[in-house]
Amino acid sequence: MENGVLIKSVSKSISVLQAINRHGSLSITNIARHGKLPYPTAFRIVQTLMHEGLIEQEPMRKHYRPTALVHSLAHGYAMETGIVDVAHPHMSDLTRRIGWPVFISARVGRHMVVRDATHSETSLTFEPCRPGFTVPLATSATGHAMLSTIPEDELASLLDWVACDGKDAVAFEPAALRALVATVRRDGHAAKPCSSSTRTSSIAVPIGAPGERADAVLTMTYFSASMRSEVAVERFADALKHTASAIRASQGVLISAA
Repeated sequence: MENGVLIKSVSKSISVLQAINRHGSLSITNIARHGKLPYPTAFRIVQTLMHEGLIEQEPMRKHYRPTALVHSLAHGYAMETGIVDVAHPHMSDLTRRIGWPVFISARVGRHMVVRDATHSETSLTFEPCRPGFTVPLATSATGHAMLSTIPEDELASLLDWVACDGKDAVAFEPAALRALVATVRRDGHAAKPCSSSTRTSSIAVPIGAPGERADAVLTMTYFSASMRSEVAVERFADALKHTASAIRASQGVLISAA
């Protein structure tokens, strides 16, 4: 962190609010688990967020859900919807052809934030993937695809910063992550088999001109039990790359027309 001191209580409160917002409704036990917090800490944060009106307890059980007031946190943010507008028809067409859902995301700090998804357009999904959902930069195929487009003069310091994140269980040292990024650059895609905590795997490709920083990443998710990672890459990586190229071309047309 540059020129400042981390206020851990604020970081913990934000992580709790993000967890509740992501899952829609959680018990304090699950809030503590998702936030990697002691139960008493999670309880105090929940009480504070309720006092501020950002969350509320469900009427029939001790689960906590966001209130409409969370929308006020985004009033000052003007989202650029151009790439979402041009990407969605291509994403829908891809999902119709391959059956699996895809999503488009952009980098925000140490995470990739979903901007649009086709999970509601297919039955081949465990749970919806809504705009605002986040995945970690260091440990996801989506993040690796984005990192592969970062210029070399920025990559080393960025990887050091990503790998020192104490909140997420980062599985890579900077040197190992750098080697993985080099492989993604060579192949043009990133692949992430399932872990012990997930039932899905993913393939991701950057949306951007070759050799340049990407604006976003296109990711396909699939049931891990349905096929091995190498089979999924063989079947779908090229389709993802072609769709990413089509999105990039459509975005260029939009910019030229403006």
